[in-house]
Amino acid sequence: MDTSASNRRLRVLLTAIGNKTLIPQPDFQRRLVWTNKDKIEFIKTVLEGYPFPEIYIAAGKVDPKTGDGAEVLVDGQQRITTLYQYFKGSPDIKLGKNLPAYVDLDEDKQIDFLEYKVVVRDMGNMPMDDIKEVFKRINSTSYGLNAMELHNSRYGGEFKNFAEEVSQSKIFEDNRVFTSTDIKRMNDVRYCLGLIITIMSTYFNRDKELENYLEKYNEEFPERDKLYSEISEVFSFIDRLNFNSSSRAFKKADFFTLFVELHRALIKNALAVDAGTLRGLLDDFYARVDRVPSGDSGDDREAQEYYSAALQASNDRSSRITRGESIYALVQKSTS
Repeated sequence: MDTSASNRRLRVLLTAIGNKTLIPQPDFQRRLVWTNKDKIEFIKTVLEGYPFPEIYIAAGKVDPKTGDGAEVLVDGQQRITTLYQYFKGSPDIKLGKNLPAYVDLDEDKQIDFLEYKVVVRDMGNMPMDDIKEVFKRINSTSYGLNAMELHNSRYGGEFKNFAEEVSQSKIFEDNRVFTSTDIKRMNDVRYCLGLIITIMSTYFNRDKELENYLEKYNEEFPERDKLYSEISEVFSFIDRLNFNSSSRAFKKADFFTLFVELHRALIKNALAVDAGTLRGLLDDFYARVDRVPSGDSGDDREAQEYYSAALQASNDRSSRITRGESIYALVQKSTS
């Protein structure tokens, strides 16, 4: 695979986007996900003359009759599109007080902006399948990254930050819900994203909804304060149940279910749940579940189904629903 790197002046790239001879978003690229803050900081980088990593371009379609052709931007879409939006005064960027609009820059500053040198790696006339593979590999960042780490590399906005804040709640640390590896690999944030999205919607399959919500609320998350208050209320109630940190209640799948069903009862349905009564019912139920692997559960079908739903494919929607039905039934029995 032969590629060559060279410098192109920014004005050449901006003009090419304007006359559609450079396609910034071919169909295989992801949608733009930068926050307004990301865009502002990047524009400042260019205005101050600092370099940014090379972009990748490949040959696109050519009209053999006219000789007209286009190039596609394989990697660097968000950077170049942000600069084009700034140049054109797009309403998609809210500049604020500390960044002047392009039209308000001194002429010397405008010329510096347009003459800024961008390092471009030209992939030439490469087959589209190869281009897609290059894009995939560039944006995998590291072959060892898990799904949440990849989400984090793309979404640094309000919703992700909220989940990160929730993941640092004292209840998780005090009861050792997450391992050091979970925290290192951002699985604690991933878990809390699942909790938050579930109480905002309903049970879903595995991580299916994570990217949708990360993108939807990347720029703004208006429900932040309301959700934080609700989550704090549920955490406080779980603290009142006074489980030992070794309890099944603090295993990830079990805590997920207990939290969601208590939120359903306390917040959505405004039920008055007696903590002492619920603690007794949960102790009994968890003991029944813990007898399942030893074969001492007899014909206790409910405990067996719950155990299976907590052990195998625990993040599948069907497993979450199965566990939820059992726990919510106990919560309802605890209402006054």
